[in-house]
Amino acid sequence: MSHFVFQHQIQTAELVNFLGHRFICRFSDKTWATVYQRHYSAIPKKEDGKKRFWEQSQLLDVLESRIQQLQSDSVVDVKHSKVQIIKMQQKIQKTSPGNSQKNLPGEKAEMLKSGPSAKKGGTEVVMPSKTHASRWMEKLKREKWINPKKQTSHRTHDKTGVGKSSKGSSMRPGTSTKTITTGKISETKTKGEDSKTSASTTTSSKVSAVQKKSKKKVSRVSESLAVRFPGVQKISSSEVGCVSEMSTQEKLADKEFDEVEELDVDHEIDQQSLSAPEKLLEDKEGNRYGDPQLRIRCYLEACVFIDDVARAQSCLLSYHRQLSKRMHLSISAYNIVMRMWAKRGSFNHIRRLFVLIEEAGLKPNVASYSAALECMGRMPECQTWIIKRCLQQMEVDGLSVDDVFRQCVFKKDEREMVLRAVRLVHPEYQPSVSKDQPVCSLPLVKQFYAEREGATYPKLDFSLKELQDRFRLQLGMEKATTITIDSVEALKPVTENMAKMRELLATQRKHWEKALLQTLKEKKQILSSNSQKSWSTCIYPYLSILDDQDYVNIMLQGLDKLSPSGESLLIMAEEMGNRVYNLYSIRQKSHSQMIEKLGSIYNSYSELLANDTETNGMLPRECWASLEMQRSSGPSLLSDDTPWPMVLMVQLGSFLVDLMVRELKIWSNILNPAQEKKLIPVLYHMYTFRSNHKIGFIKPHPIVTQIQRVATETKLTFDSYVMPMLCPPVPWTSPKSGAYLLTPTKLMRSTDGAIQHQLLLEKSRDEDLHAVLDSLNQVGSCPWKINKPLLDIIISIFNDKGNDKLCIPPPLSEAPEVPRFNPHDPSYTQVEKAYMKREGIKAKKKVAEMHSLRMDALYKLSIANHMRDEIFWFPHNMDFRGRTYPRPPYFNHLGSDVTRGLLLFAEGQPLGPKGLDWLKIHLVNLTGLKKRSSLAGRLEYAESIMEDILDSADHPLDGRKWWMNADEPWQALACCMEIANASRSPDHTKFISYFPVHQDGSCNGLQHYAALGRDVIGATSVNLMPCELPQDVYSGVAQQVEEFRARDAEKGLKIAQVLEGFISRKVVKQTVMTVVYGVTRYGGRLQIEKRLKEIDDFPKDYIWDASHYLVKQVFSSLKEMFTGTREIQEWLTESARLIAKSGRTVEWVTPLGLPIVQPYHRIKNQTLKSSMQNLSIHISHDANEKPDSMKQKNAFPPNFIHSLDSTHMMLTSLHCYR
Repeated sequence: MSHFVFQHQIQTAELVNFLGHRFICRFSDKTWATVYQRHYSAIPKKEDGKKRFWEQSQLLDVLESRIQQLQSDSVVDVKHSKVQIIKMQQKIQKTSPGNSQKNLPGEKAEMLKSGPSAKKGGTEVVMPSKTHASRWMEKLKREKWINPKKQTSHRTHDKTGVGKSSKGSSMRPGTSTKTITTGKISETKTKGEDSKTSASTTTSSKVSAVQKKSKKKVSRVSESLAVRFPGVQKISSSEVGCVSEMSTQEKLADKEFDEVEELDVDHEIDQQSLSAPEKLLEDKEGNRYGDPQLRIRCYLEACVFIDDVARAQSCLLSYHRQLSKRMHLSISAYNIVMRMWAKRGSFNHIRRLFVLIEEAGLKPNVASYSAALECMGRMPECQTWIIKRCLQQMEVDGLSVDDVFRQCVFKKDEREMVLRAVRLVHPEYQPSVSKDQPVCSLPLVKQFYAEREGATYPKLDFSLKELQDRFRLQLGMEKATTITIDSVEALKPVTENMAKMRELLATQRKHWEKALLQTLKEKKQILSSNSQKSWSTCIYPYLSILDDQDYVNIMLQGLDKLSPSGESLLIMAEEMGNRVYNLYSIRQKSHSQMIEKLGSIYNSYSELLANDTETNGMLPRECWASLEMQRSSGPSLLSDDTPWPMVLMVQLGSFLVDLMVRELKIWSNILNPAQEKKLIPVLYHMYTFRSNHKIGFIKPHPIVTQIQRVATETKLTFDSYVMPMLCPPVPWTSPKSGAYLLTPTKLMRSTDGAIQHQLLLEKSRDEDLHAVLDSLNQVGSCPWKINKPLLDIIISIFNDKGNDKLCIPPPLSEAPEVPRFNPHDPSYTQVEKAYMKREGIKAKKKVAEMHSLRMDALYKLSIANHMRDEIFWFPHNMDFRGRTYPRPPYFNHLGSDVTRGLLLFAEGQPLGPKGLDWLKIHLVNLTGLKKRSSLAGRLEYAESIMEDILDSADHPLDGRKWWMNADEPWQALACCMEIANASRSPDHTKFISYFPVHQDGSCNGLQHYAALGRDVIGATSVNLMPCELPQDVYSGVAQQVEEFRARDAEKGLKIAQVLEGFISRKVVKQTVMTVVYGVTRYGGRLQIEKRLKEIDDFPKDYIWDASHYLVKQVFSSLKEMFTGTREIQEWLTESARLIAKSGRTVEWVTPLGLPIVQPYHRIKNQTLKSSMQNLSIHISHDANEKPDSMKQKNAFPPNFIHSLDSTHMMLTSLHCYR
């Protein structure tokens, strides 16, 4: 019987024991009428003892019957020999409709009969009326349909070793169990000796039967291990912690019910959501990926990494010995410890772990046998017949030696040790490696992959030696995990006060570093002795996986990046934990000795890209995979390390933040010696409110902030993955391998802790992902360089108080002063105080925004300045919808106008006869003018303003400044410079241009909807149909809205009259563009409100009314222009609603074979206790929670369109290989 039913039995039995179990009585009409009615009186009434005694006895019988019902999977087979049932009077049948749907006591009693009528103890049992019978038959049919699904779910849940029999006979010796009987409850304590039980004869016989089955199970476990490993002796029942055995009731529950009642759609979905809860996430080998499983595996891996054998073994055994915890162990947890003992050649420990695996009801996989063979290979003298028996058992389990070498991830010399053991039995054995790579056969790209004979792919403009040198530079940067670069603010002249503050800050850093280092060592020593109490909360192993200095550097880096306004404790802790994890991942790769193999493969891979080698018809993915196969010996390049869950990173990060808050001190009079001298904290832990939630906040002391602001540091420290790569990225060959050399990178980026996307990718066939991987490789293989003349102009403006119009944020010295006043000053009225308070809040918000924008620009410009003489690459990955993004977050080609203007292609191409004309047309597009002009008209306009174009290129800051009025000013200025250089060259057709032209679709979301709905009118407005002039949907919507406004203004509508002359393309563009991606009227109103605020002449008092009016008109215009769009959106939304209501997430596969799942689940609140505060973590991606129906249905239409959008982009990049 399932564990779920067993818990209900205990609860019910405890209630029966409380009421007493001495009487067997009859149900009466009067009694149940009393139970279902409530009478209230203000006058205390003396309790009727006899009546209360009678009611308790009746309730006792009902509960006893319920026990029997729960103990049987088929309710019609339950029999109770002691309960006499009499006919219920019509009075009960006349209950209200609400009560008629409930399980009335009389109805429950009738359910205990196995036939239409029977005699028990001489009492005739009468069936209830037809009304009751039909109602119960309907319920029975429904339960027959639900129960098998529930039991299937419970059996899957119990595979990891949860005791499946509710009788408790298979519990581990030394535990306290409760045996449930039909009449009495007794507590049994098993202490390795004969236990005394008090139970009915029937229950005793059942317990005895289960005990016999358990002994047989123990015998089978012993015999199985004896076959697998001959050194294992038979195991007695006292040596086994727990052996799971399916109860008789569960076997009966395995019957399939053929009768399924026809239900309407919504009702059927409701039943499915109840009977088919989502299973825990599992990988291809059946390893569970719930949060507890991840925490255990991470802990064991950390213990193995620091070579703490005893701690890892104790942790595993502590979970294995308790049934309630054993369910969290998967086969991978046992394998981690098994590999640890295999390194030591301890065969006895390997055998014992196989015993534990059998006890847990798990099946050894290839990694288990690989560890066993590795151990045999390390033994000085291993008898060959033991190895033979092991290989024979592998065949019995459906595994082969080739599977071990193909599927397992090896570290150091593990592969050689396994091969050594196999060759002791089969001296001539060679691992078979398939050199034939599967070919993608998706219909959309089948022709692309089929017609490749004789095809060649372009090479980079680098020699083989240059690429190999670049690889070594990138490898060194990633090994260091951080990089320190010069800040562009260092170009400012250094004042005396600035130099003084820099020296002071450097001195303080040395003191802080020393204090943190000493405190960390003390804390680790304390945790080392106390960490055995709770494995789930112990962080000692995670504080030992790196050097102490590494943790101190991470803490000081966090202090440097802290904003003057502070940061959320949760965010700060997660960032620090993530830095520890990244550094730990790189250390693991170095420890596994795979870096040497990586260098060898990359040097050979460079031959495919270098311009001084022979051409090769292989794609980068194919080339890299082929090289891996050729170098199959030694450690694997892939890593099987477990990703850290978000809770773990927050737990570790909060510990480090707590150290900083407690230990970092500064003298209070460091800036003013006249003040009292005392040590004060550098960081303060405080609380603030965000969206009515109180959250912890870490804020620096104003003295520290002032020192940092005046010092204007000349150095910036970044994580290595923030920087572009100095060599071509590693091509994506699988969901686990690609992008950076050492830094862990997900193929599909997701919310921290969400792993369902990665598991879904890993379960896909390799060839189904080839098109997606090849597309990412193509986009990431493009080299870039910096537009140095433009960079110098931007830096000069940045260091000269910035320019808001040109999107160069000013420094904090230009921020508005925060008004200060004494709220207790009687000279201020309440209205004045409220006004001053509002102004203070606005000023603080403005300062915070200015600081954020200033630092973002500082990072971008500093990285660009650092890379000004380099050639670099942007590795790419994608979001869960398939949209591709560069991995470096600050500086990339998908950034703002500033970063796009700063980037040039590293490899140029001659313009040719039409190239210069296309540059001029592109410049006009960047201005935002001539949207409805033909290409010829735009070229003619460009020719008419050539003087302004050349003046902008020659005198960008002191000329006519025409470029500053463009929609994209910095890209426009870069284009002006390129046009000037090309037009002044001797032959513009041979001019080598490096200028990138960014292309964008005409409201791409509407394009997809128009194509899906075959909407000709809508397709024409978004340029999907041929037209004489380019169409602009935003101008069309603006024109339609203006017609609506004019009509309403004639009718006397005030707001329509106010809006005259203010409706433009810019006002409605963002709302039109995002409507197809699910924006609501509320969100659209905020977008229009923001645009109206940017218009200086628009009356501010009418902004709310105007935005409310305009968003209504925009939605109406789109409804008229795109007839099918809304219908398709509604159909997609309704489909997602029904799917989510059934208890499933919405999943689909793109035309390029990319599997997609929406990670929206009900929020799971998890509280993490730390010494500073209890952190409340809201997890919305836990796949074990029910789907969030609202998010699932609202997000599906835009996500689906985004997935189609990404498919088109990937197809384009694939054909760029030609």
